[in-house]
Amino acid sequence: MINLNYLKNKTVLVTGGTGTFGRAFVSKLLKEADTKKIIIFSRDEFKQGEMQKDLVDRGIYNDKKIRFFIGDVRDLSRLERAFNGVDIVFHAAALKQVPAIEYNPFEAVKTNILGSQNVIDAALNARVDKAILISSDKAVQPINLYGATKLAAERLFVAGNSYSDKIKTKFSVVRYGNVIGSRGSLIEMIEKQKSAGVIKLTDVRMTRFWISIDKVLNIILEAVGNMGGGEIFVPKMKSLKVSDVIKFLAPKCKMEVIGIRPGEKLHEVLITEYEIPRTKDAGSAFVIKPEFGWELGWLDKKPSVKNNFSYSSDNADFLTSFKNAKDILN
Repeated sequence: MINLNYLKNKTVLVTGGTGTFGRAFVSKLLKEADTKKIIIFSRDEFKQGEMQKDLVDRGIYNDKKIRFFIGDVRDLSRLERAFNGVDIVFHAAALKQVPAIEYNPFEAVKTNILGSQNVIDAALNARVDKAILISSDKAVQPINLYGATKLAAERLFVAGNSYSDKIKTKFSVVRYGNVIGSRGSLIEMIEKQKSAGVIKLTDVRMTRFWISIDKVLNIILEAVGNMGGGEIFVPKMKSLKVSDVIKFLAPKCKMEVIGIRPGEKLHEVLITEYEIPRTKDAGSAFVIKPEFGWELGWLDKKPSVKNNFSYSSDNADFLTSFKNAKDILN
């Protein structure tokens, strides 16, 4: 179990706190961390009500700790009000559905890029200790607008450290692949298509990285405990062919190959070739050091990855066979 003593008597805020990540993260904090207060910041009051009811039904709701705060990351003044007295911010709010974002690009820019800038400004103004961005594999070598907005958000968070010299606010990033069972995920799509007996597959060669929500939470909490500011944390993951995922989850269904959709990659990459020279192996995760050379003493003794290292979902070092699907997806 990860040592969460650094959260003792701390006030934590989660933007986009009613999403898949936020709900799981808040539950974990309520069960395992001795926080002073947990603030869920989101714009959907209905989802906040559902989340509160779920926590009550599961017997882990704590009205002395939990606060629900309605607001949008596009609204800087509302963020500043919410960040008052906050020690650590987890920024998960984002528009994420690729087709919708391609059709509504300005809205994605306002939320994912300008909203992230607002989070940084509010954190600096409120003198928050640490803020960490929850990013995506789509930010690496992006070919769609969602990926491009997450790349911009990553760059903003890393650069945010250059503004915090006297304030001492630290900004870092966690970047990971597909979360098993998350809302809108491939697995959710397969479950919905099962009843028809046919699962649509864009390309039989397609591969993806997979990670459980529990591992995501542990990596993020470990990252916040260690971060010196400017790092990009990338958890170690295994990948599977999408066709193998379908075979495992829907063995009786047929697969219909429909071709790659606009903005979709054949394989996913978690670390670019340009980031490899700055990448360290920190055990449970790879950590990309910032280009600007901020002091990060905790990484000095960690080994560097090899120059020919490739963190791609089609790399045989990470791609696992169908027989191991159960170990990854269950």
